[in-house]
Amino acid sequence: MAISHLLSPLPSLTFFQTGTLTLTGRSSLPLNPNPQFPKPRLSRERAATLVLQSKGDDSVDASDRIISAVCYFYPFFDGIQYGKFIITQYPPFQILIQPLFPAIKAFKSFPFNGFLIFLTLYFVVVRNQNFSRYVRFNTMQAIVLDVLLIFPDLLERSFNPSEGLGLDVVMSLDSTVFLFLLVSLIYGFSACLFGQIPRLPIVADAADRQVL
Repeated sequence: MAISHLLSPLPSLTFFQTGTLTLTGRSSLPLNPNPQFPKPRLSRERAATLVLQSKGDDSVDASDRIISAVCYFYPFFDGIQYGKFIITQYPPFQILIQPLFPAIKAFKSFPFNGFLIFLTLYFVVVRNQNFSRYVRFNTMQAIVLDVLLIFPDLLERSFNPSEGLGLDVVMSLDSTVFLFLLVSLIYGFSACLFGQIPRLPIVADAADRQVL
């Protein structure tokens, strides 16, 4: 009985032009010829970034590129002291940074220069809707990078050995911070000159949340 039931012919299928699928001996099932599926939604910050990237290099004005590129000097100048070990040990770094010595000296000539530049960049550029989002994002990214320098500074002030293993750890930490600032400067500066959007690890997402 069970085998004969399985071998019995399946009910015939009939599809009418009205969009109704009919099974002989069964109830009709309506089909929607144009099903609608929800479209994925992007956050406003991510969408704005994708729009900038899709427009290509020509979409960014030359003035915006220059302003954005120059902003990446700010965290580098503010954290140049972390390169004291690596600059003295490796002469090529001295040759690379030597053209920047006058600007670094002017930046360090007044103890509140870093704080004044921070206020200027944040309130005059980042919070100013007259600047393009491209400029405000890169400026905010440079500011966030500079703010992160608080952590190695606090660590160095609380743990400042003069010799032994502790000194080696501090030298390694300072050199790592300096190299990261140098790479961020080269990457951010060159990307802005070409009209691209540099996205630094850790820093970019925080900058996105601050730029409306």
